[in-house]
Amino acid sequence: MDLKEIRNQIDEIDSGILDLFLKRMSLSEKVAEYKKENNLPILNREREREILKDVMAKSGVDEAYAYRLFQVLMSLSKAKQGNILYGNTPTTDKIKSSVQPLDAVFPETGTVACQGVEGANSQEACEKLVKRGNIMYVKTFAGVFDAVDSGFCDYGVLPIENNMNGSVRAVYNLIRERDFTIVRATRLNVRHALMGLPGTKITDVRKIISHEQALGQCSKFIQSLGDGVHATAYPNTAVAARDVYLGGDKTVASISSPVCAKLYGLEILKTDIQDSDNNYTRFILVTKKPAIYAGADHMSLIVSCENRAGALEEILSILSSRGVNMTKLESIPVPGRDFEFHFYLDLDANVHAPGVLEMLSDLEKHVESFTFLGNYPVV
Repeated sequence: MDLKEIRNQIDEIDSGILDLFLKRMSLSEKVAEYKKENNLPILNREREREILKDVMAKSGVDEAYAYRLFQVLMSLSKAKQGNILYGNTPTTDKIKSSVQPLDAVFPETGTVACQGVEGANSQEACEKLVKRGNIMYVKTFAGVFDAVDSGFCDYGVLPIENNMNGSVRAVYNLIRERDFTIVRATRLNVRHALMGLPGTKITDVRKIISHEQALGQCSKFIQSLGDGVHATAYPNTAVAARDVYLGGDKTVASISSPVCAKLYGLEILKTDIQDSDNNYTRFILVTKKPAIYAGADHMSLIVSCENRAGALEEILSILSSRGVNMTKLESIPVPGRDFEFHFYLDLDANVHAPGVLEMLSDLEKHVESFTFLGNYPVV
C-alpha cells in the first residue's frame, strides 16, 4: 500500500469521525436542555470516570492516545453545554455594563496616584498610560488604592510583574480585596544603577537600599560586592535615592533609575547592574469604575479551586476547549489555609469574541472563588 492510498483511507475515516462528532455535539445540546430543565450540573465526574475506564479497557497499546482523545471530546461537550446552560452571572453582568462604545477613546487626562516620589518607574509608566496625567505621589501600594477609592484620583499606576523576579503579589492581593479593575497596562525596560553621594566610591558602600523587586533584579551584582555590603528593602527606588541624598552618609547607596541621580544630586557609581538586560516590568492602570475599551485583548483573573486531583485541569479545559490562549498561570498560597492556592491567570481574550462571556460564566460556576480583574489593552 503506497502513501497516497493510506492517506485516502485516513481522509475517509476523518470524514466519518467528523460526522460522528457533529452528531455527538448535537446530542450534547439535548443533554444540556435536559440538565437545564431539571436543574442539574454540567459536570458528572462519575460518568466521566466510567467512560474513560471503558476507553482504556478497549484501547490496547493506544490506551494513552485514546484516553486523551476522549478527555478532549468531553471538554468540548461541556463547553457546548456551558454555552446553553450558563446565562448571566454577577461577573458577566458587571462586564456588560463596563463595555464602552466602539468609538470611545481612552481619556488622555486625569489625576493618577503613583507610589513613590519623582523619578520612580511608576512615573514613566504613568506617562505612557495616561499621556497628560496629573500625578499625585503616595507612600505605599495601599495608598494608591486609598487615593482612588476616596475620589482624590481617577486612576492608580502599579507594578504587577517583573519577567525576572516574578509577580508583585501585594498588588494582586490589593486589587482582589479592594474590588478594583485593570483598564490598561504597559511594559517598561527597567535599567538600574548604583548611586551615592558625590565623591563616593563603590568600596565605600556598606549598605544598599532599594525596593525589594529592584534588589532581586540586581542580586548578582549585590553578591559580587561581598559579605560586607548589606541590602535593605525600601518602599520605592526613587524614595531610596532621595533618602541617600538626605542622609549624607557615603556608606549608603541606592539602586534606582539613572534619572534619579540628576533629580537628587547623586553620583552614579555603576550603571546597568540588573542581572539581565532583558529586564521588563509590567505596570497596570487601575480604577474603581470598570471600563472596557475597544482593543482590549488581554484579560486577568484570580481563581481558587478545590484541593483535589484534577480540579485545576478542569479549569484549564474550560479555556482550551474554547481555544483561549493562557499566557500566565501562577499559584500563591491562601493565607491561613493549608495547601490551598489562588491562581493568577492571564489570557489572550476579548469579551466581544464569541463564547468568551460564556467561558467566564462557566469558570465562575466551577471554582470556589472567582475575581475578574479586567479586560484591557497593553500599550
